[in-house]
Amino acid sequence: MPVLHGLGKVWGLLLFMLPSRSRATTLINLRACFPHRSEAEILQLARQSLVNTACTALEMGKAWLPVIEKTLAQVVDKDAAGMQSLEAALIAKKGVIVLAPHLGNWEIFGFAISDNQDATFLYQPPKISALDKLIRRARSRSGIKMVPTDRKGVAQLLKALQRGGLIGVLPDQVPADESGVHARFFGQQAFTMTLVSRLVQRTEARVFCGFAMRLPHSAGFKIIVQEADPSIYSENLEDSVNGLNRSVEKAVGMAISQYQWEYKRLRRQPDGKNLY
Repeated sequence: MPVLHGLGKVWGLLLFMLPSRSRATTLINLRACFPHRSEAEILQLARQSLVNTACTALEMGKAWLPVIEKTLAQVVDKDAAGMQSLEAALIAKKGVIVLAPHLGNWEIFGFAISDNQDATFLYQPPKISALDKLIRRARSRSGIKMVPTDRKGVAQLLKALQRGGLIGVLPDQVPADESGVHARFFGQQAFTMTLVSRLVQRTEARVFCGFAMRLPHSAGFKIIVQEADPSIYSENLEDSVNGLNRSVEKAVGMAISQYQWEYKRLRRQPDGKNLY
């Protein structure tokens, strides 16, 4: 891991120093979401974010390829209170939705929270079939069932919740036209999925948000789990979606530089403008 992180630091610094799409997108996002921070602070966050994103990419081999026990061994600490709340919700058998934003190492997080659980994860199948097979094979090592982002996949998520299982969703991807609404994200309008809100309205599932925080000096990862913002349970769709984004914001606030600011999260604005 220290070698991978050393390479990640070099890669990330190159992305920061040289003109690149990743650098430009990161700066646009950070300036928009943290307007009260100085330019020096924004540049420091951008540099750290690019390094962390490079580290996440290089860590994928250690998340996907070893036997699952070695992958899970990279988790050296867990948020006790959060894990207790999650375990209590799983015992209740009413269904659990876990929001796993692009923060820290979401692959490690997914394996850690679904270990020995009836787990179903939503994912966007890549266009390259070989990569799709690799992803499904890697993630299914721990028993996770992967379902695509289509009507059939959503139906399987609903069934998983109805039998009291755990489902995992990446809540910060820009959805299709019919699957999202605009909601506040760090003060900006972001086109946000409505799927989680609709699943909550149709079940008694409890919602959590978490991530695997990368610890200093390549020491491993700490699993952070928090209960979602209470407004996510609102019957009002707009309030519920805002609650989803606030849940993600709270998690990101714990490790701002480990969020994937390189993603064009704000590309769909209500007025049709493109910030990028």
